[in-house]
Amino acid sequence: MDKKILDAVLKAQRNEITEYHIYAGLAKQITDTHNREILEKIAKDEKEHCQFWKTLSGRDIEPDRIMVFWYIFLSKIFGLSFALKLMEKGEILSADAYQQLKNHFPQTSALVIDEQKHEKELLSILKEERVEYAGSVVLGLNDALVELTGALTGLTFALQNGKIIAVTGLITGIAASMSMAASGYLSSKEEADQNEEKSPLKSAFYTGVAYLVTVFLLIVPYFVFSNLYVALASMLSMSILIIFGYTFYITTAKGLKFWRRFIEMAAISLSVAFISFGVGTILKKLIGIEI
Repeated sequence: MDKKILDAVLKAQRNEITEYHIYAGLAKQITDTHNREILEKIAKDEKEHCQFWKTLSGRDIEPDRIMVFWYIFLSKIFGLSFALKLMEKGEILSADAYQQLKNHFPQTSALVIDEQKHEKELLSILKEERVEYAGSVVLGLNDALVELTGALTGLTFALQNGKIIAVTGLITGIAASMSMAASGYLSSKEEADQNEEKSPLKSAFYTGVAYLVTVFLLIVPYFVFSNLYVALASMLSMSILIIFGYTFYITTAKGLKFWRRFIEMAAISLSVAFISFGVGTILKKLIGIEI
């Protein structure tokens, strides 16, 4: 066998044995019978694919232990949906590799069909709480980012005192988080008839906690840095980082487009901050506040 082809076969073999261990590991840690059976079936298929490549390479290949650990770790921290959607992207890449090898090994066609079937199964497999309540988390994060970035930016230019700005932002944020939790509860209660499985109390909890966590992350720079402009820049950078993080999570877990949502939310938050900067500067000059 040509060395280039052999290398491609060995790569495919390692990919399959790695994915077998990932799927098998994920299946062991979930209690839902339906989801576990699907993952076990996919793991079985991956193992059979590996055996096929082994007959061609004539070698035993160890799985990528780091990748196995990584995806199982991700599923524990961020949920099975998030980990599986990342795995799905890997499935697409391996399917592309199989298309290239099909010219040399016609049997690869069956493997391509299996990989495509895996993708469809993964799209419909899950129903887990953290994804079901993602809308409540996004509601809390969005409101906290838009309101607090604007408020803190305005306060920075109006008050010129880091500690007072931080305490003011903290008081405002805590009050707003409780308000948002109450709004989330009432909103979810109105939808209860259409979605009986969704708890209004859990919706309120996720909304309030997401808001509160965002508040703390945004005010930290004002406690850490004595220079107000460094604190402001750090706060705005933190807001962009938060937007990037939760947009990546939501778009991955739900199979949505990332960049459009990220740019839209970042633009909204920064626009509000810019407007608040102008308002804070004008009010400072009009009222003559010096702290």
